[in-house]
Amino acid sequence: MGSPPDISLDRSSPVPLYFQVAAQLEHAIIDGALAPGARINNEIAMAAELGLSRPTMRQAIQVLVDKGMLVRKRGVGTQVVHGKIRRSVELTSLFDDLSAAGKRPRTEVLALDLIAATDEISSELQIAAGARVWSLERLRYVGDEPLAHMHNVLPAEVLDLSSVDLAQVGLYAALRQAGVLMRVARQRIGAKRAETREARLLHERRNAPLLTMQRTAYDDAGHAVEYGAHAYRPDLYAFELTLVDR
Repeated sequence: MGSPPDISLDRSSPVPLYFQVAAQLEHAIIDGALAPGARINNEIAMAAELGLSRPTMRQAIQVLVDKGMLVRKRGVGTQVVHGKIRRSVELTSLFDDLSAAGKRPRTEVLALDLIAATDEISSELQIAAGARVWSLERLRYVGDEPLAHMHNVLPAEVLDLSSVDLAQVGLYAALRQAGVLMRVARQRIGAKRAETREARLLHERRNAPLLTMQRTAYDDAGHAVEYGAHAYRPDLYAFELTLVDR
């Protein structure tokens, strides 16, 4: 526990002291000097150590809390969290993106059932109401932190999910292995408040804001093969888009 030993302040600089502290803490987190899960001294101790006022130190910590690099936990203190995952809006899976970014994705399968399609599901997948579909619920971790609560629904004939080890294999990887080639998707990005169970699963408070993504993916024949509704922790996750002027 503790602040990095190399924090130095230039009191003659026009750069605010809180910003100097925040920048050096951020650099230590990015470089790995402060690893995910590491705790730093409380604001009073750090302020005394650096010869700063408590409000200045609090402001420096808040900068990094707002960036999703530090988190304040009651009974634990201020702790380094994983850097935010920035995901390009492309037809890829979260598992693939995390693996490509060098993260350690881990999946907990919460439920897998063969059910009758509701009106909403039949509309999304363009199948008859009551048709048999796989309903899959998972919790995706990055390291030890829960990142996303995911629901996916697939027509039963697309893939037998009961034969797939979904704790070890990503859903899109399983579809590719089964010869399903996804070419296009319709996706909606939004936000919502965390319900009680979802908040508990994601280690958030009830009614905390969550990022959401709903996606219907189609294969190369134009058939809907998967519908997903996911919720993400906004302190660890962001969607990233590239916009081009016409």
